[in-house]
Amino acid sequence: MKKIKFPTAQTILLIICAFSALLTWLIPAGKYDTLVFDSEKGVFNQIGLTKTTQLEASQSTLEELNVKIPIEKFTSGDIYKPIAIPGTYKEVTANPQGPIEFIMAPVKGIIQGADIIFLVLIIGGLIGIMNKTGAFDAGISKMANSLKGHEYVLIILVTTLVSIGGTTFGLAEETIAFYPILIPMFLAAKYDAMVPLAAIYLGTSIGTMCSTINPFSTIIASDSAGISWTTGLIPRAIFWVIGTTICILYILKYAKKVKNDPQLSIISDQREEISTLFAIKSTSDLKLTPRLLFILAVFALCFIIMILGVSIFGWWFEEMTAVFLAGAIIIGFISKMKEVEFVETFVKGASDLLGVALIIGIARGVSVLLDEGLVSDTLLYHASNVTGGMNKGVFANVMLFIYSGLSFFIPSSSGMAVLTMPIMSPLADNVGFGREVIVNCYQYGMGLFAFINPTGLILASLAIVKVGFDRWLRFCLPLLLILMIITMLWLIASIYLF
Repeated sequence: MKKIKFPTAQTILLIICAFSALLTWLIPAGKYDTLVFDSEKGVFNQIGLTKTTQLEASQSTLEELNVKIPIEKFTSGDIYKPIAIPGTYKEVTANPQGPIEFIMAPVKGIIQGADIIFLVLIIGGLIGIMNKTGAFDAGISKMANSLKGHEYVLIILVTTLVSIGGTTFGLAEETIAFYPILIPMFLAAKYDAMVPLAAIYLGTSIGTMCSTINPFSTIIASDSAGISWTTGLIPRAIFWVIGTTICILYILKYAKKVKNDPQLSIISDQREEISTLFAIKSTSDLKLTPRLLFILAVFALCFIIMILGVSIFGWWFEEMTAVFLAGAIIIGFISKMKEVEFVETFVKGASDLLGVALIIGIARGVSVLLDEGLVSDTLLYHASNVTGGMNKGVFANVMLFIYSGLSFFIPSSSGMAVLTMPIMSPLADNVGFGREVIVNCYQYGMGLFAFINPTGLILASLAIVKVGFDRWLRFCLPLLLILMIITMLWLIASIYLF
């Protein structure tokens, strides 16, 4: 009997797109008015479905609209996305998405996601150039020899560092660049590819889930809730330590099992395929020459510059992409690569990640269908009405799962924050605890579902490693269950202890 294969990431996302289009026929259409600051004219625009009203940009205007955000946050540019105005939801004429809209959605998603797609393609080109120079092979050989007997240090180091990046400046999409670099190192250390995949993805997921000073979630969400981002910082920091430690211990346990018996690997049947894909060299006599060391230093400098640019100078995808493109050109000069060889190698490296880029675009298509079908706000409106009359602990945990569910349709952390916080955060006043609890529910709910969210980054990450979504679920679900229980208990405890 022929074994049924699990669908590819692209097929899974197209099925989700079809389901989202179906929802636009079943769910009543509705819309909140939104508020946007026009920096050129210095006014607010209240945008409804049929008209836009110009309002004075003042604190009194915000108070009249029940938007609990200081005017300075708008004028400084901190709040740059449309804010949903509480109390303005109304049902509107339905706009169901048919076959034509379904076909167009992935195309629109690719166009909307062009910034991250170009980042992925340029990184692919850079990785191709690096592989051609031989610097990776020599560096991996050197590291494998240095860590012999202590390979577990690599797991702890990688998971901790990407988790720190996630909790501080929102490291997420950028980690796509790490897989082709780190997977050969872990394979050389006799682990399977699931270990580096977990170290990178689980690390960044738990980091962003327990964000402390992340401007794309904690700060935007707190501002949108009308509170200081430092409110609730201590419990989030403590939970970050707890969550990161749990993830590291989980990965270490699996890694030890696989190293002792490779047949126990969830992806044991793919070992040869993945080793060939990432060009693992079995020889240990590769020499790390001064030229190759210099190339590795330039490559590492690209990431350092990217991290500094994002966290200090407010860079975004255009600047990050330019850094990696410049790095590829500089490395080409250092390695004395001929112009034709450089271009062909760069294009080949970019094409290797084209499938990943398409996955990112198709995932955006889900949001396109729900937004244009006018049901995103309906889901938000009914979610905000579910929690009436609950006690504190039950309310917090219901909000946790509401945010997990909403993140399927709105995978962007900043988009979720500005869209939902003005609606959800006032509910805390009725229940009797601080609005920082709603911010925590938002972060923890989105973060938990991000471990397996097919409209998030996981399918793009799996596509790079050539691991199926079903294999990832087998690996990840026990950890997700542990974290979910601990998160629910922590939410209840933080309400009464902090």
